[in-house]
Amino acid sequence: MSQNIYDDPSFFEGYSRLQRSRLGLAGAPEWPVLQAMLPSMAGLRVLDLGCGFGWFARWVRQAGAVSVVGVDLSERMLLRARAETSDAVITYLRANIEHLTLPASSFDLVYSSLTLHYVEDLSKLLRTLHASLSPNGRFVFSVEHPIFSAPLEQKWQVLASGSKIWPLNSYLVEGQRVTDWITPGVTKQHRTIAAYVNGLIDAGFRLLRLEEWGPSEAQIQEHPEWADEIHRPPFLLMSAQA
Repeated sequence: MSQNIYDDPSFFEGYSRLQRSRLGLAGAPEWPVLQAMLPSMAGLRVLDLGCGFGWFARWVRQAGAVSVVGVDLSERMLLRARAETSDAVITYLRANIEHLTLPASSFDLVYSSLTLHYVEDLSKLLRTLHASLSPNGRFVFSVEHPIFSAPLEQKWQVLASGSKIWPLNSYLVEGQRVTDWITPGVTKQHRTIAAYVNGLIDAGFRLLRLEEWGPSEAQIQEHPEWADEIHRPPFLLMSAQA
């Protein structure tokens, strides 16, 4: 099973203090760009992968979605999502998204915010999502930008002969990364932009939009500390069609 760091009490407490946890979508700086990638919600059946506190699930209902399924591995996240949701057509399920089984053509939109970089077998998940979407259904998601998930520290791989070759955490070396974020020992999966794009294509998707998010001038004026994000984008945003 994937690492369930969000149910760790210390991590959950720290995560709950983040701006995006307290303010929801309005507290996520990349939300305006991500929102612009979404289709009209009117009449849509929506799947939210890594739904967290349910902010997006509630937003799509207000925007006209007819049903929403939110999936998350964290029981703590789901407890809060259920406590803050009073809508019979929003369903929250606890599941490991790496092992989802979904009925064919059961959704019109699949959405995922900052979750897929925890998934080890992304190819399998993308095939599952493509099959679950109606014809021309949309998949919109964000992940930690690969530039961000490939840290700069140089940890060289040492061969049996004693020779050193490429750093294990180089950009082009994909795989597991263990980092300290809120608490020590958070496991993520690093993959290149090409891996995300080609994974979508191989699963049958047509890429519609790709954005490497960075703060606008207006956002920097309001939050000067975000200026540091200009030198490397923290988020990769993508929209694709089944």
